[in-house]
Amino acid sequence: MRQQFEVADVINKFYDEAFRKRIPVHLQRTLDALRSCRTAALGGHMEACKDCGEVRNCYNSCRNRNCPKCQGLEKEMWIIKREEEILPIAYFHVVFTLPHELNGLCLHNPRFMYDLLFESAWYVLNKFARDKEWLGAQSAATMILHTWGQNLQLHPHVHCIVPSGGINEDGSWQKPRKGNSEFLYPILAMNQVYKAYFLKRLKKHLEVGKLSLPKDFPFNNNYYTWKEDLYKKDWVVYAKPPFGGARKVVSYMARYSHKIAIANQRIIDISDDTVTFRYKDYKDNAKQKTMALSGVQFLKRFCLHIVPNRFRKIRHYGFLSNAVKKKGLNFAKTALLNKLHNPLTKAETKAYASMRMFGNGPRRCPSCKKGELIVVGIILSNKDPPVCLIP
Repeated sequence: MRQQFEVADVINKFYDEAFRKRIPVHLQRTLDALRSCRTAALGGHMEACKDCGEVRNCYNSCRNRNCPKCQGLEKEMWIIKREEEILPIAYFHVVFTLPHELNGLCLHNPRFMYDLLFESAWYVLNKFARDKEWLGAQSAATMILHTWGQNLQLHPHVHCIVPSGGINEDGSWQKPRKGNSEFLYPILAMNQVYKAYFLKRLKKHLEVGKLSLPKDFPFNNNYYTWKEDLYKKDWVVYAKPPFGGARKVVSYMARYSHKIAIANQRIIDISDDTVTFRYKDYKDNAKQKTMALSGVQFLKRFCLHIVPNRFRKIRHYGFLSNAVKKKGLNFAKTALLNKLHNPLTKAETKAYASMRMFGNGPRRCPSCKKGELIVVGIILSNKDPPVCLIP
């Protein structure tokens, strides 16, 4: 069922030529895709009910990863692949956040800054995992980038799912050496290592002049003052208690994996010049509130969260990295007396995901609830549907 208001409606109303000229090409293409999703612009097919004869048009999806209507099947496929990899152990949820003082650099250098955020988060987790005081083994992590807060402001952070243990050099499973109900490693120490590593790598690239700098960027005047100010800020490394069960890990990860900056359900009104939406104010006990922005301001904030082309927002590290995943998981599952890792092919995963979402039987008519729907015609892109004569 179509929502009363959608992101596509905001784009159609406020995305004019003046706004288009002010944004990069990849943002233009994304907004064009979202406004065309499931419309005649992309073509589609006609389907009819064999019982009641009702005919309806079904238009193609844009399949853009920033679209709030196109992530269902991809999300289900992703869940199936993660279910194959779950181990019978506890998992932790860790969040690495950047201070807002770095937002300007993120806007001017998103690919570099978000890559560095992933790199720094894994550096910290891997460094403590390799330390024999805490684990002394090869750990792993699945990381998911988010760049937004509930009010659509820029808020870069990565969500990490970390197993409670790792693989030794002999292929055996290593449990944590020290019990810690909050997390495997000391959070305050992780925070310091995270800040130091990130700023060290950032300084190196700033000095060689490879980054685009905002106006009045403090580094140009006094790096040491700027660095000290950043060290005094809260670089949040947040860890939640372990999940209640392995399957809960997947359902929790799915809430983050294919999420976009705002869902259609949160948009409650679009007027001549404003867009009103719901958000949670976490500074006020997560109370539900509403915010009204001008249409252009809403689009500007939405565009903040469209990452560069081919940027990988979901990444796997350690024995879950793509290079060694099958071997690493087989080591882990053998050590934990679990079954070996035999992943489904992409075609098998897609078929299984479709079955879980839509079932095995024929698609039923939404009107009479009984008849089977069949395809009776093809709709070409940017063309009116053909006249359909049901025999």
